Amino acid sequence: MPWLETDPMFERHHFAQDLASGLWTMTELCARYGISRNTGYKWRERFLASGVAGLAEHSRAPLSSPGETSQATVALILAEHARYGWGARKILKRLQTKDPTAAWPARSTIFDILARNGCVRRRRARTHWKHPGAAPLQTSAPNQVWTIDFKGQFRTRDGIYCYPLTIVDHFSRYVLCCQSFPDVKADGVHRQLRQLFRRHGLPDAIRSDNGAPFTSNGIHGLNRLNAWWLQLGIVHQRITPASPQENGAHERMHRVLKAQATKPAAANANLQQRVFNAFVQTYNEVRPHEALHDETPASRWHPSTRPFPKRITPPTYPGHFEVRRVSSAGTFRLHNGQQFLSQALNDEMIGLEEIEDGIWNVLYYQTLLGRFDERTRTITGAPSLKKDC
Repeated sequence: MPWLETDPMFERHHFAQDLASGLWTMTELCARYGISRNTGYKWRERFLASGVAGLAEHSRAPLSSPGETSQATVALILAEHARYGWGARKILKRLQTKDPTAAWPARSTIFDILARNGCVRRRRARTHWKHPGAAPLQTSAPNQVWTIDFKGQFRTRDGIYCYPLTIVDHFSRYVLCCQSFPDVKADGVHRQLRQLFRRHGLPDAIRSDNGAPFTSNGIHGLNRLNAWWLQLGIVHQRITPASPQENGAHERMHRVLKAQATKPAAANANLQQRVFNAFVQTYNEVRPHEALHDETPASRWHPSTRPFPKRITPPTYPGHFEVRRVSSAGTFRLHNGQQFLSQALNDEMIGLEEIEDGIWNVLYYQTLLGRFDERTRTITGAPSLKKDC
């Protein structure tokens, strides 16, 4: 049996009519309608004073509010915002500076005043992509995983900062690179990796932390650098945030590097690079390594059999995929809709595989970037997996 639904205004009107008929006492009607006598008298007085309109709900707001911000103060706050375009914090400081003795409203109150008057621009909530998780670091041969990181910066004796980029083959512990840079920008890393790839070939995977320039805050941590790795068929492994132990061999090498090549620092960047070069030669060819049963890294390492290609091979996708080009704005089109993906893939071809009705896997080469839901127009992150196409 369905629930009985009633309209409060309808019930109050009937109550007033029944009471006006004189056939029922107040006590009988209140018991019949399930209300108290005080409520019954209240609705009777309102009906007699204003008719049916008096039976509507009245505002429960207080008639006066002693703590309400005065209209003069509101006008002053809005005038400060109109003049400078400031937010609540700066406006409050400005008012306190102009008159330190006045009882100005709290910062939250000023913000509410600005919001009520359309002076607050709401920021779109940032998407926090789920971290793909770190694969177990297990290698059985050279060039399966190269680890990459910037050792903590320090100043040479001329006062200039030095940022050492280090790259190590995990299996052999062979230091492939210890190069001094004046910053951590991706351009320098790209040039250094290009030289290494030409000289030593390509690794199967590169493992990094989640900092610049190796990742971004976008989907799958994509940026120009790691998108280039995917184009070369290199898997990008990202360690779990705040978990340097997942790159433990590299961190231990950094401790040795710090002790033997940075204390004391050289006079300038050129001399510091000479110190780094000497350290790398000793570390690779002379120093026994405990993890290698006291063998040297050079005795366990050899160049990769995967050559650096002269040109990038475009991605190919199976016939049942929808193939789309990412625009110069980082978006792709599907069924008359435009969806943002990543500007790191501008002008690149991606593959869309429908796995359920309106649910699509988004792939770039063999890497699953995320999952797109046509109904909600959202992309959710995906684990760092290689998918057989």
